[in-house]
Amino acid sequence: MILAVDAPVELSYFQAVVLGIVEGLTEYLPVSSTGHLTIAEKLLGLPVDAPAVTAYTALIQIGAILATFTYFGKKILRLFLAWIRGLGNAEARESHDYQLAWAVIVGSIPVVVVALLLKDLISGPLRSLWVVAAALILWSVVMWFAERRHDVLESQGVQRGEDALTVKDGLVIGLVQCFSLIPGVSRSGATISAGLMRGIDRVTSTELSFFLAIPALTGAGIYQTFENGDALQALGVGPIITGCVVAFVVAYASIAWLLKFVQSNSLMSFIAYRVVLGAIMFLALGAGWISAT
Repeated sequence: MILAVDAPVELSYFQAVVLGIVEGLTEYLPVSSTGHLTIAEKLLGLPVDAPAVTAYTALIQIGAILATFTYFGKKILRLFLAWIRGLGNAEARESHDYQLAWAVIVGSIPVVVVALLLKDLISGPLRSLWVVAAALILWSVVMWFAERRHDVLESQGVQRGEDALTVKDGLVIGLVQCFSLIPGVSRSGATISAGLMRGIDRVTSTELSFFLAIPALTGAGIYQTFENGDALQALGVGPIITGCVVAFVVAYASIAWLLKFVQSNSLMSFIAYRVVLGAIMFLALGAGWISAT
């Protein structure tokens, strides 16, 4: 039974665990965590456009963010200290870590601005499964072109690694990250593709995607907590914590796996998966097997 949007929303521990697994698996894979969470919430009988469910979708990402801090803790601290030193020392501003820190900071600004300006659209009409299905397929085309460009640049030996990243790279990739506010696009799919199009190698693009996730997802979780605090309380503290813990454990494993995967594999398998899933969703929606919201 699907609950009415204005009815009190209850979240069981089973639902919390399932959603935690989905978030952890898909947050950093280029398949769209929001899209998969929307699908999972729908299959679990939750009203996907209810404020409490929308807020939980953002809040559960905190678990994945903590996994990023844990996995890259030493590197994040190194970049932060380099940024602090560079603020007051001209020589320190020449270091690569200082430039990379600014690339992450500058790249994080666009998605925050766009998310605030379009918050009602993002939490409302865009939460339709029609949107998810279309975005899964359409952004796959962008990812395919990015992979083709990567192959061309790799064959020419002109790809750039982490030591050649610039603040401009961060800004451009950050602007593309704004498309990930559309459920089904995928934040990592957007940022990794943008990195490949900029001539950055696949591993570096993937790591930069992880770093750009920290401000964006943390901000989304905090904002939704304050914006929909009362609705979240109705879900229960226990299920919320459970979902975040599960998301943390699964996301940590996903980060380790994806970094190893992209060392010797393209994103083509993810592209194929996205297209197939999008097509299945269109079929299910068109046949009336599931409703869009």
